[in-house]
Amino acid sequence: MANMTVPEPSPDAAGAPAEDRRRRRERRTRRALATAALDLILRRGLADTTVEAIAERADVTRRTFSRHFAGKEDAALDFVRGDGDRINALLRIRPAAEPPLLAYRRAVGAWLADEQSPGWHLQPKTRRLLALVDREPALFAAYERIRVDAHRESIRILAARLGTDEHDMRPAVVVEASAGVLSAALRVWAHAADAGEPPANDLAALVEGAYDALAHEAAAGGRPTDFP
Repeated sequence: MANMTVPEPSPDAAGAPAEDRRRRRERRTRRALATAALDLILRRGLADTTVEAIAERADVTRRTFSRHFAGKEDAALDFVRGDGDRINALLRIRPAAEPPLLAYRRAVGAWLADEQSPGWHLQPKTRRLLALVDREPALFAAYERIRVDAHRESIRILAARLGTDEHDMRPAVVVEASAGVLSAALRVWAHAADAGEPPANDLAALVEGAYDALAHEAAAGGRPTDFP
């Protein structure tokens, strides 16, 4: 019988699983660092939490921390970035016929209702951290930077839906109004926990109520608008 030669796997075929493993490792490391930062800041306070302590708790080097995050505030607030990415992903797949404000509202609603991959807002520790944001200027600055990045992507998505570009005022107005509604509801929800109130108040209900308030105020303005 002739010898059969097993073909060598192509670089793409051989590289894909290795790349997947590498990415999974990177995600696990990032998650471990974010969790460590969140835990330590809530336990010790922001001033008494060092990057070195976060890296040690996550069992990685200081250099590894710097590959993932610019600072301890960014690490602790990584869940905000992740949820912003998910809202934008849901916004991209909204039906093209939906008006922009409604599309954004429903993307937020889908994020809140996702039981398969529940958002970080459902974790008690992140609720406490959101309440801390307003009391810690460095945390607040990091929080705003993350939000601005998410808003820029939202504006690009809505501009594409409208067949325009990000210099058109309409996408920016929709995003700032819609994201402002979400931010207001999150603050009310987070500070209720900070004041020692039970977490019974439903964030989804708060967000829907806030969007209803925005729609009511817009209708009360008495001026025609392209937005619902």
